[in-house]
Amino acid sequence: MATIDLIVLGMLTKEPMSAYDIQKQVEYRNISRWVKISTPSIYKKVIKLEEKGYIKSDVVKEGKMAEKAVYALTDAGEREFEKLMTEIACKPINIFLDFNAVIVNLGSLPPEKQKQCLDSIEANVKTLKGNLEENMALKETLPEIPETGKAVLRQQLILAEAIEAWMATLKERF
Repeated sequence: MATIDLIVLGMLTKEPMSAYDIQKQVEYRNISRWVKISTPSIYKKVIKLEEKGYIKSDVVKEGKMAEKAVYALTDAGEREFEKLMTEIACKPINIFLDFNAVIVNLGSLPPEKQKQCLDSIEANVKTLKGNLEENMALKETLPEIPETGKAVLRQQLILAEAIEAWMATLKERF
């Protein structure tokens, strides 16, 4: 998947890292909340990217720790990163919200079940919004968090607020 390639290659443009370090950065930066990326996919991806010649690994041993592969971007990897940046930026934007499958089928439920589903979605949006606000409060002033990361957090909060407002109007109709 090109998105995972872009995430992994992008992290390696800054510094060499192990797959574990990449995975920890994905967790720390909450990337998996806004891009479909999992821990196993990161480990598989570094192997594929190395096979394609986009990254290379060096096995390092630090103190008494086990050996680990540390990956660095190759010249071909840098070109691939730039190509993916351009390709993905030029693609039409799609927003997939899993709960829309529930919304389109609401009419097939009795009114009390419709209300239950809407209440659940509304509660989940509220939780998402709270998590985003908390995350922003924690990271907004940290200098090590890139401005682009903060921008994505703000984007996600705006989307959560828009969905929250939309849910309020939708609930009035049901």
